[in-house]
Amino acid sequence: MVIYGAALGGTWILFRITISPPPISYGFGWAPLREGGLWQVITICALGAFCSWALRQVEIARKLGIGLHLPAAFSAAIFAYASLVVIRPLLLGAWGYGFPYGIMAHLDWVSNVGYQYLHFHYNPFHMVAVSFFFATTFGLALHGGEILAAANPGRGQPLKYGGHESVYFRDTIAYSIGELGIHRLGYFLAINAGIWSALCMIISGPFWTRGWPYWWGWWLNIPIWGPHGFS
Repeated sequence: MVIYGAALGGTWILFRITISPPPISYGFGWAPLREGGLWQVITICALGAFCSWALRQVEIARKLGIGLHLPAAFSAAIFAYASLVVIRPLLLGAWGYGFPYGIMAHLDWVSNVGYQYLHFHYNPFHMVAVSFFFATTFGLALHGGEILAAANPGRGQPLKYGGHESVYFRDTIAYSIGELGIHRLGYFLAINAGIWSALCMIISGPFWTRGWPYWWGWWLNIPIWGPHGFS
């Protein structure tokens, strides 16, 4: 369906292929294929594929006798996707509020949504989401670098194991979360990055329509910032 949509768009340049949602005027109705109906079909197929694979992960986990950590994490990613193409459009009143499929088109959509709310980085949920994204990247980069250093010692040096890795972090940052703990921490950070990023979009429009800098008016109105301060 994506290839068919690209053919209708008149370009095969990867970065310019765009499959847009229906115009807002269609509301929740079905649109002709060339006017957003293709986007609706692709969205239904994508959600069906993602949810089916999550259920398949549940089946595999049960057969292996392990926890449902993997399908739970994947479900957070599905929620992030569904929040943009289903939940937020439902709250705003039309499928046209979903994002278009396409590299440059999607980036333009993200930029435009940000400008609609002035400085989108003032969105408090966005702040939390970005913090989790950066923390995930930083924490797992440290962990990956540590494993790489331990598993690839210098010429003539013995291979190092988990005990060395824990001691390294204990000696450098005064604390080691442990071999299992670092993976649990990475899992926690990654899931929260997806969930908070979805929430920051859901509240933008359906629940907050002004520029996000105005949301922080409550902070500026705290009495301690007044002319008398703490006196």
